[in-house]
Amino acid sequence: MSTSQPSPRTTPNHPLAPRSSVTTYLGVGQLALLTLVVVASLRSLPAMAVFGLGSVTLYILPAIFFLIPTALVAAELATGWKGGIYVWIREAMGNRWGFTAVWLQWIQNVVWYPTQLAFIAAALAFVFLDPSLSSSGFFTAVVILVLYWGSTLVTLRGGNLFAKLGSWGGILGTLLPAAILIVFGAIWVFTGEKSQVPLTPDAVIPPFTGIASIVLIVSNFLAYAGMEVNAVHVNQMKDPGRGFPRSILISSILILLVFILPTLAISVAVPQEELGLTNGIMLAFQEYFQHWGVGQWATAAMSALIAAGALASVITWIAGPSKGVLAAAETGLLPPLLQKKNKAGVQSGILMLQGTIVTILAAIFIVVPNVSAAFVALIDMAAALYLIMYMMMFAAALVLRRTQPGVKRTYRVPAMGLVAGVGFLASLAAFVFSFIPPSGFSAFSPALYPWIVGLVIIVLGAPPLIFYAVRKPSWDMRTAEDKSVPVTHEADPPPGADSGSAPTSRRRPDGTPGSPHTG
Repeated sequence: MSTSQPSPRTTPNHPLAPRSSVTTYLGVGQLALLTLVVVASLRSLPAMAVFGLGSVTLYILPAIFFLIPTALVAAELATGWKGGIYVWIREAMGNRWGFTAVWLQWIQNVVWYPTQLAFIAAALAFVFLDPSLSSSGFFTAVVILVLYWGSTLVTLRGGNLFAKLGSWGGILGTLLPAAILIVFGAIWVFTGEKSQVPLTPDAVIPPFTGIASIVLIVSNFLAYAGMEVNAVHVNQMKDPGRGFPRSILISSILILLVFILPTLAISVAVPQEELGLTNGIMLAFQEYFQHWGVGQWATAAMSALIAAGALASVITWIAGPSKGVLAAAETGLLPPLLQKKNKAGVQSGILMLQGTIVTILAAIFIVVPNVSAAFVALIDMAAALYLIMYMMMFAAALVLRRTQPGVKRTYRVPAMGLVAGVGFLASLAAFVFSFIPPSGFSAFSPALYPWIVGLVIIVLGAPPLIFYAVRKPSWDMRTAEDKSVPVTHEADPPPGADSGSAPTSRRRPDGTPGSPHTG
């Protein structure tokens, strides 16, 4: 279903047509590095480390079937319509589904916050020189609540105090520890130290003992989520048709190296039975430092660096994803209470709702005695919500090719039907897997697991459809002048950074900070 709004490029000076005002161009290598900074993550490494060399396969498959299709399809959409996922889906399917898509984009971030903060809690346990705290659900929940609400209070004050902090946090708290892990792992292997996993060629194929044994691959889809963030920069390339595919190839290889090599560095040093999903990285550093006779201070220092980088990302992005929802809400799609802003112009109504949801989700770490189990459950829920949005994006790309063929795209995906089809089916498969408890999950009955995940998806994913159905004219408090301006959220460069410099804040095509899965 197409909307009644005129299409960009088919109407002169249409406000949805991306404008080209580039004075300097992004090179292939520059865009590849920007994408690396955006997608690189440490959080998912321990989950894959238990597979040893098999993790190579579990990283490559989602990269081929999800990461690359996402980047290519988002690039075409971004060069045809400014405004990000809300506008893309709205143009293809109508306002109801555009609102639903941007809601899912926001709500999956809300579910993500407890997992990122749980990761920080595990790092802080090593900073406090008491690693056992990383397995305490109560400690984890307290850290989540204190850090989240503290970050929210900072955000409510407004301003961009932490914008650059978050940018550098992605470098110092993610890429630097990853590089150190790679060096340590290489030294460990090449000096003949005992590997905790087999390093034979046949180990590249992960063991299969049933579907549950590979369900953790779903977390890899979430790790790659956000590849569409840099699609907005396609218009800054001199020859997008040739340059962007090359950039995607280079960045995909770099991302795989950043994921695979540190994962192997963890798996060779830490026994599989000791690996925890939240503390695995810190355990690896502890193992290396202890083996080489370095004091606990080194593990504490590295853990503090990781925690600081991850916390910087939370502070930087805590308000961003809700801006897209606010922009849609101000068109009358949400009640006035959720459109409320404070004196600093910050969307306080949505942030309070966001905080309430995070508080409830944090309680999972207390109710579920196994911290790793709670961590996996939240990742599955976040992945399922995000994957629904991705399925909508792939479908929208196919619809827009048919309904709006005259819209000029600076970059066009070759074989769109195949690329978008593969991305859609991969997202659908990962979505189905998210309902299956992973191997070793014992927090509650496996038969109950899919019902709980499904219930959370309905509770968190259905509100936009309900709000849209019951919306009232009084919810739209815009003036006549406001209504004449199309709702878009075009990306802008992070404060203090230009398009060719790194580090850069993780930005979505809609101009809001994206899914903050770095760190």
